[in-house]
Amino acid sequence: MELVFEKIASYSVAILFCLIVVFIYLRKQKRDSKKVEAKIVKAKLEGMYEPISLHPVVDEGSCIRTGACIAACPEKDILGIRNGKATTINASQCIGHGACFHACPTQAISLCIGTDKRGVDLPHVDEHFQTNIPGIFIAGELGGMGLIKNAVEQGRQSVENIVKSLRKNHQATYDLIIVGAGPAGISASLTAKKHQLNFLTLDQDTLGGTVFTFPRSKIVMTSAMDLPLYGKVKLYETSKSELLELWKDVLKKNSITIRENSKVEAIISENGYFKVEILSGEHFTAKCVLLSIGRRGTPRKLGIPGETLEKVSYRLLEPEGISGKEIMVVGGGDSAIESALMLADQNKVTLSYRNEVFNRIKPKNNEKIKEAMASGKIHVLFNTSPAIIDKAHIIVKSHLNSEELKIKNDLIYIFAGGELPTQFLQKIGLQITKKFGEAVLKHK
Repeated sequence: MELVFEKIASYSVAILFCLIVVFIYLRKQKRDSKKVEAKIVKAKLEGMYEPISLHPVVDEGSCIRTGACIAACPEKDILGIRNGKATTINASQCIGHGACFHACPTQAISLCIGTDKRGVDLPHVDEHFQTNIPGIFIAGELGGMGLIKNAVEQGRQSVENIVKSLRKNHQATYDLIIVGAGPAGISASLTAKKHQLNFLTLDQDTLGGTVFTFPRSKIVMTSAMDLPLYGKVKLYETSKSELLELWKDVLKKNSITIRENSKVEAIISENGYFKVEILSGEHFTAKCVLLSIGRRGTPRKLGIPGETLEKVSYRLLEPEGISGKEIMVVGGGDSAIESALMLADQNKVTLSYRNEVFNRIKPKNNEKIKEAMASGKIHVLFNTSPAIIDKAHIIVKSHLNSEELKIKNDLIYIFAGGELPTQFLQKIGLQITKKFGEAVLKHK
């Protein structure tokens, strides 16, 4: 009988211990959920909750709260655990690494673009990166994948798919013409070389695409990537100049030449292949075409008097060579913030932004601009836009009360985004649709 009581006592202690552990676990979970709720409330107040580009969407039915997605994310507070399930917090700060997508053990995460309320125009592509016109493919920023690592991967995958379906007995000069020499185009060129395709790569400007337009010292890559015919690129905190030098070296070693300053004007389907016409009047033929151009075909203009003056620019290449100037930067995105911060080291900088808060910038940039504002290093004019530009001044207008402010100025840098090359795409015959929260990358 005594032995029975001992067993009952032992079981009771074990059960009590389990109950205490469960209680502590549930209490911690509830406490953590409250913290995430508070972060979501703050994100909504600061305009950080709504995503502006590629972002994760969690299927709560499949989520088992491993926290792998949060641990894998290189950014801060994009995802959190609420009520035992992963959820987005500062979705507008997601820059589409896709690390959460690959880390989730239950495939509960999809990468989507657009939301129920805000659509994003994108060309139609299938799972093989082929558009509605057979033989024309899209990879990289134009298809919604703006991050360098993801664009490189898409460039590789798209050419791999082209190789599988390509018939060599065609009448065209080239197997493949790649339009655009940014991250996706360079990766596609290397992959085409690997598979011994007869190909040509064209770019309207120069090697690097959008990356080339970044300031020289700008950090453009923060995670490793696999580059065809090279292998793992293990550079971290990589600057624009370092990345361009790497690309030049890899292309040179593989005897690949990019034809620069060759803007494509038309792509015409004829006789089972495509004729690609460039601005100079020349044309080339190819069985397949890969578009790896950026979404920003041309910089978006403000449409105000004086915008054609020489002191107006839409990109900043060499900030270290500019000093002692009265400068205005227009915009509230990462490019505008980063440019203002670099220029402020040697110049007097005023930043004009049409909204009342910065709501679509990286956490590090948010911290830096707040510090610069607090120290007086940069003067920020929220709820304003330039109205008139002249040789010595800029007139800025308030959106709150229409009040105008005249500011002394030597240079103005405008970062108002870019226009999707819709006319060019429609001329080709590509279907463009508005995506409302549709998955760009999901598990099969």
